[in-house]
Amino acid sequence: MKRILTGIFMATTLLVSSGCSSTVESGETQVSNNETTSQTEKKETTPMGDHQGQSMDHSQHDQKPKTVTNAKLTTPKTLTSNQPIDLVLDIQDEAGKPVNKFDIFQEKLMHLIVVSDDLEHFDHIHPDYKENGRFAVSANFPQPGEYTLFSDYKPTGQAETLSLTKISIPGSVPLPKSLSKYEKTKTISDTKVSFKPSQEKIKAGEDVTFTFDLKDNKNQPIKDLQPYLGEKAHLVVIKSSSPLTTADYIHAHALKNTTDGKIEFHTKLPQSGTYKMWMQFNRNGKIKTADFWVNAD
Repeated sequence: MKRILTGIFMATTLLVSSGCSSTVESGETQVSNNETTSQTEKKETTPMGDHQGQSMDHSQHDQKPKTVTNAKLTTPKTLTSNQPIDLVLDIQDEAGKPVNKFDIFQEKLMHLIVVSDDLEHFDHIHPDYKENGRFAVSANFPQPGEYTLFSDYKPTGQAETLSLTKISIPGSVPLPKSLSKYEKTKTISDTKVSFKPSQEKIKAGEDVTFTFDLKDNKNQPIKDLQPYLGEKAHLVVIKSSSPLTTADYIHAHALKNTTDGKIEFHTKLPQSGTYKMWMQFNRNGKIKTADFWVNAD
């Protein structure tokens, strides 16, 4: 095992139990749980179900007994904003023993989504597996405040599982920015992204299609998109809540058969409220992220 973090550490612990959750055509995985999680207490959550119609295989899932895993986050004692911070995630069973076998899904062993609790900051990173149930990665937290980490992994032979941990970056928390909510078009370097939902008023719990039109500098549909983590694009949607929980998290895959310059996701927003979404795609080998806000009645 490679070197572990030096110094004094803080740790947060989260229990995750196995079970099926709802899936939809685009490969969405949604967790339904209303319990909150602090840095010191353990909570039980429902793991993410298989990606229906995508790369996941349901054939073994229903035959496996339910398991409980414990995701433990360890950080250095001193935490500083806007500086790389080494994070360690230890995946353990209910008895505290390491879970040391994981399946690759979407080309990685773990996907880690880092968001500030005000949803201003978003990062999608991939920790390295260090064996014996340990994952390690360096992350940057741009400013003081509260952050939530959604770690997505798949113990061998079990369902894809989502764990939630928290980290607090000390310092003077800046005043909230003026949110440019509900903008429908954004330009990301050489790509213009326009967003349109299938219905003007989105109803909580009902199917909805989110369409993203991508055009180049000449206002022509993009034709050079490349796969990103095995899919045409990925969409992370998080409900604006305090505190954030696994129930607020949705991950969807783009529909496969769409025309040039168009990316579509079929999903649903489970509860009424305000959501922020981050759509990630690969153009010319560079991962681009377009963020938009939506509201569900």
